[in-house]
Amino acid sequence: MPPVEEFEIEKKSALIGLKSPLSRIKIPIVPVLGVLLIAAFLFSFTIGRYSIPLPQLLQIIWGKTFGLAKSWPVTVETVLFNVRMPRILCAVMVGAALAGSGASYQGIFKNPMVSPDILGASAGAGFGASLAILLSFNIIGIELMSFCFGIGAVLLTYILSSIVGRHSNAVLLLVLTGMVVTSLFNAFTSIVKYVADPNNKLPEITFWLMGGLSSITPREVWMILFPFIIGVVPLVLLRWKLNVLSFGEEEAKALGLNTRRVRYVIIIASTLLTSSAVAIAGMVGWVGLIIPHLARLVAGPNYKRLLPASLLIGATFLLLVDDVARTLFTMEIPLGILTAIIGAPFFLYLLLKGRHGWE
Repeated sequence: MPPVEEFEIEKKSALIGLKSPLSRIKIPIVPVLGVLLIAAFLFSFTIGRYSIPLPQLLQIIWGKTFGLAKSWPVTVETVLFNVRMPRILCAVMVGAALAGSGASYQGIFKNPMVSPDILGASAGAGFGASLAILLSFNIIGIELMSFCFGIGAVLLTYILSSIVGRHSNAVLLLVLTGMVVTSLFNAFTSIVKYVADPNNKLPEITFWLMGGLSSITPREVWMILFPFIIGVVPLVLLRWKLNVLSFGEEEAKALGLNTRRVRYVIIIASTLLTSSAVAIAGMVGWVGLIIPHLARLVAGPNYKRLLPASLLIGATFLLLVDDVARTLFTMEIPLGILTAIIGAPFFLYLLLKGRHGWE
């Protein structure tokens, strides 16, 4: 981004009450967050029911990387690469996906209260998974149904908003129709739970809707990797246009930006991220809402830094929460419960701390 445009972003950010990161932070935030993610990544390998010391972990990684002779137990290698590695990688991608899509939605809708499920992706994915469980699909079928219904819910939102009004406020119509579609799919999910076998299907549906990574295998890593890459790359490349969109529709058009095209590219990319995350991990709330706020506090409102910071903080946050979920008690805690327990008070704190930031 040219220096003049970046200066304008910083100046306008100050005018709306958000402190400029250039005047407040003198350290490279994104590299620091990257180092923290790597530290959390390595730490997550060492804890669990089967404790693995960090020196042994580094020895195994070094030996596997350079093809050295095995000097460690086969059991340890199996735990690391068949159990913990897929789960940790999925936690990183799910956290980054939810946080990145949440930050992008907040930018295009110019509303800090927006979360990744604003257009119905999470509700649609939840219904798809519930229906698949009711129909006794295997795990692959459940994940594919969840992903497809998440995409379909957002597509339905777009179609309804186009039918309702072509010359009205596009952003407002998307939000309103998203609320309708979310309510509709939540009702469908309730119907599925109502007719499900209370001794078999209903507990499985309920547990899935609470979110978790307990059933992750290497297959899930590949299933989320491709939609994650397809979704993240456009957001990162277009993040400077999110700055322009946040200034308002008229000013963005005056700067020569095709707001309609950019908005829908970002919505498609964010929907891919949200649907794939929900398909793999279930309904994990609050991540897409609170992490962009936290990233805004440490990196400022400029999406050149805000989006990468959201991705890194989201990945680190969900990775650490998953560590707590699988080690705090003998029985694993669903992720959705922990993120709500942590997210709700923290979000209240952010509102109290920055209540003048969006006035």
